[in-house]
Amino acid sequence: MKWLLIIPVALYVGSLIEVSSAKEPLQKIPDGLVVLTFDDCNKSDRSFVAKVLKEKKFGATFYVTEGLGFLRNKENYVTWEEIVELDRMGFEIGNHTKTHPHMPRLSPEQMRNELLHIEKRCKEHGIRKPVTFCYPGFGHSPACVTELQRLNYLFARRGVGPEFKDGGRGGRGPAYDPGVDHPLLVPTTGYAGPDWKMEDFVWAVSQAREGHIAVLCYHGVPAREHPWVNCDPEDFRKQMAYLKKKGCTVISMRDLALFVDPHKGPADPYEPIRKRQQRAE
Repeated sequence: MKWLLIIPVALYVGSLIEVSSAKEPLQKIPDGLVVLTFDDCNKSDRSFVAKVLKEKKFGATFYVTEGLGFLRNKENYVTWEEIVELDRMGFEIGNHTKTHPHMPRLSPEQMRNELLHIEKRCKEHGIRKPVTFCYPGFGHSPACVTELQRLNYLFARRGVGPEFKDGGRGGRGPAYDPGVDHPLLVPTTGYAGPDWKMEDFVWAVSQAREGHIAVLCYHGVPAREHPWVNCDPEDFRKQMAYLKKKGCTVISMRDLALFVDPHKGPADPYEPIRKRQQRAE
């Protein structure tokens, strides 16, 4: 697989550092490497989460969609002006589609339109072109991967399944293994919800060792319109304090390019997933 896109990426650990993924050698993946992601444009992303992350000097990605209640309910969803503020604070703004559809049901043209709309809106607001993606509702397919490749996306985050059972209320998932997983099918190691407790969070972080990376997903702190993926603000504070105490390196999805070559991946993107399933049987 050959991709031609070369972009600068930013590492937000102590300070914002611009490096070229093409010129700089990859850094060794440290134990305790954690990726933080926040889906769906919840109001708490700007009003609460960003402040906590800045205090800890953590990086993170906020995945933007104009679906769900974004266009009608500004009490529970951020404005584009607030998204700009998140960008100016040094956080990554990623693509989460225009309408938050189940991507596998769409035609390739519809997929492209969903992605290009958010790219256009980011450009209109002076935000750099998104280079990472997360699948709405964790739904993905080979056709989705192909469209992301065509649009030069570097990394894309999927959910915890099928390797782990997902009851839809938070749960555990595989750690990201860059030597095995396709960069456009990065698994979620854990996502917040009523069924995801502190012990599950600690377990997810403990998977970040020996070249593996813990990728965490939140859908609102709190998630006012979607209580099945809610994270209590005090629980979130405790989780971020745990990462700080453990000395974890906490980054955004695009900052994976400091440690992982996004141009490399298995010829069959789904082969690693099938192999994990077979081992679990």
